[in-house]
Amino acid sequence: MFSRKSVTHVSRRFAIGVVALVAALAPTLAYAEEVEYLTQSNANILWTLIAAILVMLMQAGFGCVEAGFTRAKSAGNIMMKNFLDFSVGSICFFLFGFAIMFGLDAGGLIGTSGYALGGVGEADLPWTYTFWFFQSVFAATAATIVSGGMAERTKFSSYIIVSIMVTGLIYPISGHWAWGSLWLGDDGAGWLEALGFCDFAGSSVVHSVGGWIALAGALVLGPRLGKYSEDGKAKAIPGHNIPMAALGVFILWFGWFGFNPGSTTTADSSIGLIAMNTSLAACGGVLGAMVISWFRFGKPDISMTLNGALAGLVGITAGCATVSPGSSVIIGLIAGILVVLSIEFIDKVLRIDDPVGASSVHGVCGAWGTIACGLFNIDGGLLFGGGFGQLGVQLLGVGVFFLWAFGTGFIVMSITKAVFGLRVKKEEELKGLDIAEHGSESYNGFQLFSNE
Repeated sequence: MFSRKSVTHVSRRFAIGVVALVAALAPTLAYAEEVEYLTQSNANILWTLIAAILVMLMQAGFGCVEAGFTRAKSAGNIMMKNFLDFSVGSICFFLFGFAIMFGLDAGGLIGTSGYALGGVGEADLPWTYTFWFFQSVFAATAATIVSGGMAERTKFSSYIIVSIMVTGLIYPISGHWAWGSLWLGDDGAGWLEALGFCDFAGSSVVHSVGGWIALAGALVLGPRLGKYSEDGKAKAIPGHNIPMAALGVFILWFGWFGFNPGSTTTADSSIGLIAMNTSLAACGGVLGAMVISWFRFGKPDISMTLNGALAGLVGITAGCATVSPGSSVIIGLIAGILVVLSIEFIDKVLRIDDPVGASSVHGVCGAWGTIACGLFNIDGGLLFGGGFGQLGVQLLGVGVFFLWAFGTGFIVMSITKAVFGLRVKKEEELKGLDIAEHGSESYNGFQLFSNE
């Protein structure tokens, strides 16, 4: 038998041993935790960088879609605008756009720190560099959406001003309202974000903003020559290369797997669901546009079907992380139907000439995707027992982004038109912008006019 004294002595020795063991292992455990943290941090950087590269490739997709849907005589001009959007847009976003969008918050309206990434601590630089690059390609996307609505009749020099204003001011301010906390946490949170506004990857922040500015640009510019008859009836101006446009759509679909899953900025288990939702919505958009165009026009229209894929992708961008796969198909299907009806309405009723349907694909379907969060979100959506709270916030956001983007876009276009001129001369438009604006041809020998 052991005495109470001997048991107590053994217990003390055991406790001392445990303490000594923990003390001996503490550096090892701390090291293991540090390794785990660094491994996750590096994985986040790698994943976000890969996603950003995929989104950068979307510039090529936008260029192919816009060029394919328009005439051959301006194809080179369209490619120039896409290069410009990424180049001048990235520099503007570096100098001041990023700070306006993600800097320290001032009243929920605008960021005020981080100009040219100044004031960033050395330890934070690796992630900040990566996060800036990821966000810069989003800014370029918003700008290049505008290019499509203004195609075939815009002065290149004036378009430079538009691109600078979109990437450096209009997009960053709206982005701050919804995404301000993504860099500095609560210190950068915008007012819509504080209300619980849901737009995971940018149906409104990127796409609707770009689409509404494109609508303003098309309105201020006026229609292309020959687009409407004397009695106001819309006439089709077919694109010169549908296979090129289709290739562009496939590139965009591919790049969207960086756009949506990459918006986690974290290498975690949610990426697979987001990618699945993204692709299912695009498929739904294809089917919705194909069926409604078949019903309305008697044939399954190719260009409408291509825009249907983009409509589905735009529509799911807001809720890709917060809805179910089944809901994604429905969201995409409705977006595909909406884009066909919207293109017809803007073209034939409003008589606004949007050559590639940018305002419908990105503006209208971006608004639909934002509203869809209030309906289909698993946590808080009206159709999932969440009541009207989330839906109300989503509707508010849709209205705010329309007023901001269309309003500022209209002002920028109008001032540019008054001061510098926004549209090329009639003879230059007839000749094509490749020759008139850049002195070269995309397809050698295609033009009926010479450079003289």
